Amino acid sequence: MSAMANLEINLEEEFQHLPQAPIVEAVIDIRARSTATFNEESLRPQVEAALTGYQFLDSHQELQHEIKLEDGQASSQIIRFDWKGLRFQSDDKKHIAQFNRDGFVFSRLEPYQDWPQLHSEAMKLWQVYLELAKPVAIDRLGLRFINRIRLPIGEFQFEDYMKSAPQPPQGLDLPFAGFMHQDTLMVPGRSYVINIVKTIQPPAVDECSGAALILDIDVLTTQGYELDDGAELRRHLLEMRWLKNKAFFGSITDKAWALFK
Repeated sequence: MSAMANLEINLEEEFQHLPQAPIVEAVIDIRARSTATFNEESLRPQVEAALTGYQFLDSHQELQHEIKLEDGQASSQIIRFDWKGLRFQSDDKKHIAQFNRDGFVFSRLEPYQDWPQLHSEAMKLWQVYLELAKPVAIDRLGLRFINRIRLPIGEFQFEDYMKSAPQPPQGLDLPFAGFMHQDTLMVPGRSYVINIVKTIQPPAVDECSGAALILDIDVLTTQGYELDDGAELRRHLLEMRWLKNKAFFGSITDKAWALFK
């Protein structure tokens, strides 16, 4: 089998702006381990002093469980609380920033505005993390967009809205009550991988809304690099955004487009 040709990423390509974009959350995840002293007591006042328009949300804890099997009975107990970092939320509750020992995470909740706004706000807060955590390298980058495509009430024709929609087994033509499909795509010649998850969100119990299709696109780097003046980070994010857009527009139909205009 011959090697696959490298993918040409065209950063000059323009994508149609969707006034009613179905994005419910957009995330920029920068894994970069802190080399500075990083604990809850010292970090919170430093972040609060550096941020404007944000309030403390919570302290991020990770729990480690231990499961034992004795006499055929399984028991579970928490053996350690591991403090990971702090979360802050913007005054309008549309942005969440995580300052963690192993990196920085920025989320924009719906309604999504546009890429310049997302990128600008994330990079402003990333600079705060750089000054406090003093990382020397970026271990991994992630760019994730979670889309919710709301269908008209009573509509379950998935193939009308999403390309490569699921099909029932041949000879068993039955309606779907739900589905989940995941694709993982490698990018030849580039240090990126794309995870695409498609699933369905059932109608609300009150039946005031129809079902929704979830299109979750997560672009990740597969190699880390040493920190520079920020040029490498900007380049990666622009290329990852292009890959995300190609995955999104290549997954929806014209009928779905009409819902977002």
